[in-house]
Amino acid sequence: MKFERINPLTGEAASSAEAMKASDVPAIAARAAQAFPTWSAMGPNARRAVLMKAAERLEAKKDAFVEAMMGEIGATAGWALFNLNLAAGMVREAAAITTQISGEVIPSDKPGTLAMSLREPVGVILGIAPWNAPIILGVRAIAVPLACGNSVILKASENCPRTHSLIVEAFEEAGFPNGTVNIVTNAPEDAADVVGALIDAPEVRRINFTGSTHVGKIIAKRAAEHLKPVLLELGGKAPFVVLEDADLDEAVKAAAFGAFMNQGQICMSTERIIVVDAVADEFAAKFKAKVGSMPVGDPREGNTPLGAVVDARTVQCVKSLIEDALGHGATQLVGGETTQNVLMPAHVIDHVTPEMKLFRDESFGPVVAITRARDAEHAVELANDTEYGLSASVFTRDTAKGLEIARRIQSGICHVNGPTVHDEAQMPFGGMKASGYGRFGGKAGIDAFTELRWITIETQPGHYPI
Repeated sequence: MKFERINPLTGEAASSAEAMKASDVPAIAARAAQAFPTWSAMGPNARRAVLMKAAERLEAKKDAFVEAMMGEIGATAGWALFNLNLAAGMVREAAAITTQISGEVIPSDKPGTLAMSLREPVGVILGIAPWNAPIILGVRAIAVPLACGNSVILKASENCPRTHSLIVEAFEEAGFPNGTVNIVTNAPEDAADVVGALIDAPEVRRINFTGSTHVGKIIAKRAAEHLKPVLLELGGKAPFVVLEDADLDEAVKAAAFGAFMNQGQICMSTERIIVVDAVADEFAAKFKAKVGSMPVGDPREGNTPLGAVVDARTVQCVKSLIEDALGHGATQLVGGETTQNVLMPAHVIDHVTPEMKLFRDESFGPVVAITRARDAEHAVELANDTEYGLSASVFTRDTAKGLEIARRIQSGICHVNGPTVHDEAQMPFGGMKASGYGRFGGKAGIDAFTELRWITIETQPGHYPI
């Protein structure tokens, strides 16, 4: 049985995929568990070679990925290619760490004892990926787990089953042992049952999830019933702090990119621009001019920086946040009417205060709030006045001051004089507070996807009290 993903712009079928049910999960989990001994027993350079081939196979599917992302989520070709390039880099970075999964010899108080810590593969790892950066986040869910010697199940998003299936096709073509890389696709109405069955499957040992905080809490509770560790990368409300001595032209460029890349549908998207009063008016004027020059249009035509949002619900959510802010005294600097249901222009709302929903609630769409701060101290207070803590930025010409502010902002990631949207395969990526826990990327990923074991070898006769 199949289900269809509808193109949000045209209303036509963009793709179809198998509508798996919870009853299909046991066989898939068993298949992954069967493959684990073979893959985990392969040496690090053998695993590296297969992963390097997977990166090549991903890149070979460039045209198919662009077509799938444009059709399924209304992405621009530029966003699809950015996804693909970073994802291929992530696979190559994962390949590079296969020889870095190491332990250590630890001095023992017991005479004649050699004590070691070892990192070993876990088993079957479930990766649940979202639709907004589908190649990047789909690959991130499985690449380092595979490098560590685990077998994987990728739970595809109902919004982009074809895009996520292309990832698994590329990995299968690379030569992984049969059953090492698996995918689950399902109709939206079956999502809760399917995910629940995957978490409950005894073969699944760990879970990583990227998505909303609401769903992340549900997954964490379900996994806790089985004492299964979970890595969660959840929602965000990224602050972009502009201090009095900032280079405003650079700040404007970075803020516009951070707020409106992929129509603001990125977990790291700049959602709150916090500007000190001394430069707030000048920044707002420059930012208004910049964003006003960024039109929205049909992503298939490829001549506008903003494309479609994923669905009409996003439009309604963003509109409700804007209406609430304007009703409580905020002012709109940039905006416009949504056309074809999902072509929503960029919106900039000024004089947003902490009492407004736009300051608090993740919009995940093409809108950004400007909030005025009295000074740097007040800016830090406002930046931390949120349940979230994923990404943040600080703009200042005083590097020492920027570092000091960055260390005081409660977020897993903070950039001085750079945008909130910034991802690199080798970096420890993740948040704090309601933005989740655990880290993807680099050596932090090794920690997340291996078991740390203590093993001893005793070389002298034992002496015991009984």
